Amino acid sequence: MPRQVEPGIARRFGSRSAKPRAVRAYSAHAGWVELAEPKFLTYAMAGELREAGYTMVEARWRRHVRQLALGSLVPRRHSNRSSSAGASDAPASEPRRSTGSTGSTGSRKPTASPNSAEPPKSAAASKGAGRSPARRRRRRAAAWWVAACVVAVLVASTAWIAVRALMAKSDLEASVSLVSTIKTEVAKGDVSAARASSAELAKKAESARSLTSDPVWRAAEAIPWVGGNLTAVRQVSDVVATVADDSITPLAAVAGSINLSAFRPVNGAIQLEPLIKAQPTLAAADAVMQAQLTRAEAIDTSGTLGFVSKAVTQLTTSLRSAGQITDAVSRASTLLPSMLGHNGPRNYLLLFQNNAELRSTGGIPGALALVHVENGAISLTQQASTGDFPKYSSPVLPLSAETTALYQSNVGEYIQDVTATPQFPVAAQLAREMWKRQYGTEVDGVLTIDPVALSYLLKATGPVTLATGDRLTSGNAVKLLLSETYARYPDPKMQDAFFASAAAEVFAKVAGGSFNPTTMIKALAKAGGERRILIWSANAGEQKSLAQTTLAGDLPKSSSSEQQFGVYLNDNTAAKMDYYLHTSIALGQATCRADKRPTYAVSVTLASDAPADAATSLPSYVTGGGGSGVPAGVTQTIVSVYAPRGATLIGATSDGKQFPVNWATLGGHPVGAATVALPPGQKITVQFQFVGKAPHTGGLAVQSTPGVHPAKINGLDFRCGSALR
Repeated sequence: MPRQVEPGIARRFGSRSAKPRAVRAYSAHAGWVELAEPKFLTYAMAGELREAGYTMVEARWRRHVRQLALGSLVPRRHSNRSSSAGASDAPASEPRRSTGSTGSTGSRKPTASPNSAEPPKSAAASKGAGRSPARRRRRRAAAWWVAACVVAVLVASTAWIAVRALMAKSDLEASVSLVSTIKTEVAKGDVSAARASSAELAKKAESARSLTSDPVWRAAEAIPWVGGNLTAVRQVSDVVATVADDSITPLAAVAGSINLSAFRPVNGAIQLEPLIKAQPTLAAADAVMQAQLTRAEAIDTSGTLGFVSKAVTQLTTSLRSAGQITDAVSRASTLLPSMLGHNGPRNYLLLFQNNAELRSTGGIPGALALVHVENGAISLTQQASTGDFPKYSSPVLPLSAETTALYQSNVGEYIQDVTATPQFPVAAQLAREMWKRQYGTEVDGVLTIDPVALSYLLKATGPVTLATGDRLTSGNAVKLLLSETYARYPDPKMQDAFFASAAAEVFAKVAGGSFNPTTMIKALAKAGGERRILIWSANAGEQKSLAQTTLAGDLPKSSSSEQQFGVYLNDNTAAKMDYYLHTSIALGQATCRADKRPTYAVSVTLASDAPADAATSLPSYVTGGGGSGVPAGVTQTIVSVYAPRGATLIGATSDGKQFPVNWATLGGHPVGAATVALPPGQKITVQFQFVGKAPHTGGLAVQSTPGVHPAKINGLDFRCGSALR
């Protein structure tokens, strides 16, 4: 029967029931020696091996392999004696056996292995040697108490953090709700309620910041897996609290002095002083908002839980939206006083663009007006028609070779073509020079508006009655000005007079303060967002500030996170058929190249809802009558697609076939231009493809010509199989 392995040895192999077998032994002169027959490792066997001159033994049990110092394998009651005394190595229940050349166990003496190697240093004798059992028990008890205290601290810390996290979450959610409440209260002009809500927001946000910034929380941020989540939550709380304290609360404080009613003219003038006084506060609040947006965008969510990542995304989205508002308000507080004549009188040229005959920035200038402003007072001092301007024999200002190549010299010679270029600053300066040559006045800036934007403003002013007796409303303005007028007044001069009358009546109502301020601000914001209102200033400082907004009307600007395209339309029919034109744009990208540069696809769909008998049922002034070489009733359009700087045009297709496209550049942007002829009731899609300058996996965006009907923007499921080679 095999000897029973003692528990003291069995525990070395992770189980009191372990039965390890000795397979090798080590001595200084022989190295490792394979045992002739693996036997159970017991204290007695360990003693026999020591007497044979061995100092270490290798034993195995299941998957466990241990190399043990023989000096440590002695019964506990003998552990204070010399490990070399053979009699003390055996358990008391076994008699001492003598060992001969083959050992008293009957085994042969081990023979040296040719592959023997020096083992690691032998372990010291048992740690417990010389210590009393009572002392060892006291030490074990102390160790258990220390471990228990450590566990208790960890449990308490975890509970502390969990409770504070839940409380912070509640405060942050309340903060988000309060921000929406404040927006509503400010929009309604309820200043006292907005201030109270701002104070509550600051309180909740500060509570969340306090809950997530104590020493226990900060220490826990060093814990793997968990720490990143705690850091992100703390940073979110701090950003929200900073925005509440240093941006929203100051804005609410000045809301009473610059509420929306302040933008309503009194006795023909807008009160500028409240806006001027609020400038420092508005600028500081915007600076805080932009700085905290940058902080929020820098929060690392690469290893955070889903709900934490979602919270960070929601925060950055909210701050980005709020930042656009504070930026606009701050810019307005700086620009409006000076542009409205606070520092001296100003004159502006106002262009009324006609979307029924498209140009890149919206339409041909159908009517013009001179607007005079002085210390907030606004007056319409002169009106003109495009028919009052000659066609100049050469461009009134130098044009770049790129502009001439794309839009010919007409853009600088003909008032109706200045807006053919999508660069409104260029168009504005050309119009300014033409007005100066014709009337002698050099204006301080140029503005544009179109009938669709006019319809938005009419929601704020209410209907106006024209000299003709027509009642112009938000619902009928576009149709009346861009369609019915041509049927009613075949003479272009009468058409221009009708436009001028409509513009003058709406202007008078706005200048007189007869409008709802809240609705007016929304109307202006909507029109500006759709690029239906554009502004250029001859003042370099003002223009630099405008250049950062959609009001500047310049070429698309891309970033590392978003590549922006431009789709611009120019009528090639010399008629007013674009009243019936509908546009939709789809953007897509795919990475199909070894260098990871993306292939971009921009699909432009033009659809005509002109009547099937447009050639005969519509006035020739609307259809063009075939005079420009385009059949009557057909809408012919030059579609120009601008890609981000550094991209390369591959080509264009329609219905899976190559489509003729001209290549050019403007301002560093590659441009693909295609001429599309669209019969009544038909639809045509042309897809332009470009290869990007560098790898990009971010978003895509587009700015486009504002037509009678707003363009529909969609995503495009573009695959490499559709990419042109």
